Amino acid sequence: MPLEAAVPVEDIAGADQEFLYTLNFGPQHPATHTTLRLILTLDGETIVKAVPDIGYLHSGFEKLGEDLDFNQYVTIVDRMNYISPFANECAWFTTVEKLIGIELTPRCKYLRTILAELARISDHLLCVGAAALDLGALTGFLYAFNAREKVYNIMEAASGQRFHPSYCRVGGLMADVNDDVVALIRDFVKTFPKVHADICRLLNRNRIFIDRTKGIGVLSKEEAINTSCSGPVARASGVVRDLRKDEPYLAYKELSGAFKIVCGKGGDCYNRYLVRMGEMLESWKIINAAVENLPSGPVNVDLNDKLTIPDKNATYRSIEGLIQHFELFMWNRRWETPVEEVYGANETANGELGFYLVADGSGKAFRARTRPPSFIHFAVFPMMMEGHQISDVPAVLGSLNIIAAELDR
Repeated sequence: MPLEAAVPVEDIAGADQEFLYTLNFGPQHPATHTTLRLILTLDGETIVKAVPDIGYLHSGFEKLGEDLDFNQYVTIVDRMNYISPFANECAWFTTVEKLIGIELTPRCKYLRTILAELARISDHLLCVGAAALDLGALTGFLYAFNAREKVYNIMEAASGQRFHPSYCRVGGLMADVNDDVVALIRDFVKTFPKVHADICRLLNRNRIFIDRTKGIGVLSKEEAINTSCSGPVARASGVVRDLRKDEPYLAYKELSGAFKIVCGKGGDCYNRYLVRMGEMLESWKIINAAVENLPSGPVNVDLNDKLTIPDKNATYRSIEGLIQHFELFMWNRRWETPVEEVYGANETANGELGFYLVADGSGKAFRARTRPPSFIHFAVFPMMMEGHQISDVPAVLGSLNIIAAELDR
C-alpha cells in the first residue's frame, strides 16, 4: 500500500490540516479478500475520504448475457458471487421462468431451496470467518472453513462440480439428486449446530472482536433505506425486509413457518455479524424441514412442453428426445419467448439479487442487466468510513462482504 501523493488542504472541504495523503488500499491486499481497489484520503491514520474503484475487473458479465442462451449463461452467473454461486443460478432462472411462464415441479422447488440455503450458509461462513481472520481470530476462520467443505461436498455430489455447480436449467435442474446427496445433506444438518456454537463461543463475547466491531461502520435505518441496502446489511440496521417472506418464491411459502427474519438495531459491524450468525440458524431450519419433506416426482417440467433439455437416455435412444435436444441448442430455434421485459429477484446471502431481462422472442436475452447487492453496498462504503481509522477498513469491508465480481458487470 504505497503512499502516492500529498493532497493540498483546499481540495478537501472543511479540513484544517496542512497535508492530507492519498493511499491505495488494494487492489490485491490481504484484507480485501478479492481484487478491489480503494483510494483513501488520510489525515494521519484517520480517513477523510474513501473512493471505491468500481469497475476494476472489467468482467463484462451483462454483455455476455446478450450473447449466450438462457442455459449457457448459468456459467457466468456462477462467477458473479463465486462464494454462493448456486443462489445466483436460482435468481437468474427465476427470472427466465417468470418470462416464459414456467411452473416448476414440487421436487425441483424443494431441491433449489435446500441448495440455495446451503449456499447462504457457505457465504455467511466465509464472511464471518474472513472478518474474524482480519481482526486476528484465526481459529474462527478454520471453524468456518471446515463446515464449508461439507457444503462443497454436497454441491459436488449433486452437480459433479465443486465450486461452480452450474446445476440449474430452464424448467428444472441438470439432474435429480440420489440418496447419497440426501444423506450428505442430513449429515450437514446434524453437525452444523456444533460448528455454529463453536463460532459463537469464540467471537460473541470476545473483547478484542467486540472492540473492533461495535460502533464501527454504523449505518442507520434511514440511511439503509435511502441507499437501497438489502440483506443482512439492511436488516442489521433494523429494516425488516426479506424476499423469502415478502415475495415468496420456490418452496419458501410452504416453509414460511420454519424460519423467521433476523434483524438488529445498531447497524454496526457487530450487528451485521450477529444477523449473519442468526440467519445461518434459520437457514439450517429451512434445510432440515425441506429435506425431511422432500417431494417425490420429476425435477424437470414435462418434456412435452419442449422447454427442458432431455436427459442422455432420451437423447440417445429416442427420436423425439434427439429432436428436442437439437432444437434447444440450435442458435436459430431454442425457446419461444414473449417479446417483453421482466424483472425477477431472489434473497441471496448478501441481499436482493435481481435480473432484468428484455426478450425479443429468441432463445437469448436482447438485454440482460443485474442488480447485485455488492454494487449497492460498495457505494455506501465511503459514507460509512469517514472519520474512522485505517485499521477499521478491514472490519467494515468484512461486514459488508463485498464481492468484486459483482461490481463491474
